[in-house]
Amino acid sequence: MSEWTSHPLFGVTLTVGAYALSCWVRDRWFRQLHPLLAASTVLIVFLLCAGIPYEDYNAGGSLVSFFLGPATIALGTLIYKHWPLVRRKIAAILSGMTFGTLFGIGITALLLWLLGGSRPVLLSMLPKTVTSPVAVEIVSLIGGVPEMGAVFTVLTGLTGSVLGPALSRLAGIRSDIAVGTAFGTTSHGIGTARLLLESEIQGSISGFAMAASAILTPIIFVPVYWWLL
Repeated sequence: MSEWTSHPLFGVTLTVGAYALSCWVRDRWFRQLHPLLAASTVLIVFLLCAGIPYEDYNAGGSLVSFFLGPATIALGTLIYKHWPLVRRKIAAILSGMTFGTLFGIGITALLLWLLGGSRPVLLSMLPKTVTSPVAVEIVSLIGGVPEMGAVFTVLTGLTGSVLGPALSRLAGIRSDIAVGTAFGTTSHGIGTARLLLESEIQGSISGFAMAASAILTPIIFVPVYWWLL
């Protein structure tokens, strides 16, 4: 069994199949279902029930993860398409992104300190609002646990993706600039993908905010790195 489960094609097929199944269920029966969350649950349950080691699955799953970077960069096509709007509102987007990034890092540090969180958890959770490839590198640099940082980052994106649209409507926020900036700053690629289902304009603004945050966040963590040395 391990011979074929450890083949890269197994992990790729299983990942794509679980995601496709989740999208089909969402489109057919349950519009509120998040395909990424559902697919992850299906994969975990299947691997546990079948007794397949994670290392076997990850031989192909890591190939899917590799395309996270190119997929994120591909959002640049939408930013280019709506660049006239982004350029006109760039001051508002950048100011909102800067405040959101600083607030996210600050409130995370404060809450973990108040709750008595351990140092590894704190360092792994601090950059959770930036896109996953950047977050993992920052966590590695400042002495956190990269695997833990990846989990916190994905959970942050999922939370924003699932709850963000409803909370925005509940708060009466209708501005494309405000919604796009908030999602891109706090929920990175997962939130941006969710916005694209509702508004291409909001999705492009979110993509720009996410890219800007990916540049700003490492700069913010430079003094943190030197302080931890």
